[in-house]
Amino acid sequence: MTKVGAWLRKLTTDADEVEAEDLSSEVAANAEACPAGACRRGEKVALLGRLRCVDLRPAEDLAELIAELYDGTDAVQLIWLGRRSIRGIEPGRTIKVRGRIAVRGGNKVMYNPEYELLPAS
Repeated sequence: MTKVGAWLRKLTTDADEVEAEDLSSEVAANAEACPAGACRRGEKVALLGRLRCVDLRPAEDLAELIAELYDGTDAVQLIWLGRRSIRGIEPGRTIKVRGRIAVRGGNKVMYNPEYELLPAS
């Protein structure tokens, strides 16, 4: 697609669709990363995406820091048990994580993933 064609497409396409395409292109370009939409329960995977939201859910016994990673194909909740904050884990941040996919409440989750903060693209 030409530069003019790509520019016109961005003007006429919904912003969420453009973001999803851009993110899924980044995932496809990264040899280590797996699309979140293709991950299944029990698989150990590497994911690459953008954090859409970050939330602290304090409990009486154990706090949970929860971030939603979106890669253009699906969203995965990243849950760090016993953490109240992690420097750099903030909405809009691009991140690569590694861990095992689980399912909680019908949603894909990854508990205590290894993570790498990436520079904005």
